[in-house]
Amino acid sequence: MPGVADFFDVAPTRAEFTVLRPITTRWEDNDVYGHVNNVVHYSWFDTAVNGWLMEATGTDIRELPAVGLVAETACRYLSELSFPDRVEVGVGLERLGNSSVVYRLAVFGNGSEQPASIGRFVHVYVDRETRRTTPVPEPIRTALARL
Repeated sequence: MPGVADFFDVAPTRAEFTVLRPITTRWEDNDVYGHVNNVVHYSWFDTAVNGWLMEATGTDIRELPAVGLVAETACRYLSELSFPDRVEVGVGLERLGNSSVVYRLAVFGNGSEQPASIGRFVHVYVDRETRRTTPVPEPIRTALARL
C-alpha cells in the first residue's frame, strides 16, 4: 500500500482521473497574496468527493445509516490559482478497505494537464448513531468500483 510520501512523489496528470468535478472559484477564495488560499483546496476536495458520491450513488449520502468522517487529509501545492480561474478536481481511488476509503485528488486549473495541487483524503465510515466503525455502505462501495 502506498504511503503519503509515495503518493506525493509523482504528480498525476488529468488523464489519470476518470472523474473530473468542475468547481467555481469565488472572489472570496483569493487571499491577500492574490491567489486562492491553501485552505480552499481542502474545501474543494471535500466538495468534489461528496458531490461525486451523491451523483454516483443516486442517493443523499447524508441519509445513509453510516457516515464517512474525514480522518486524514494532505495536500501539496504545485502552482497558484486565482479567481476567476476555471478549476476541476480529479477524484480517484487510492485504497478501499473494509471501513475506510482513501481518495487521491488533484486540482487542475484552466484546462491544464498538470495539477495545481494534489491531495489525499481519507473517509472512515461509522454508524450514524453509535459512531462506531462500520463497513463502507454498499452503495458507496459500488460507486467506488467505477474509480
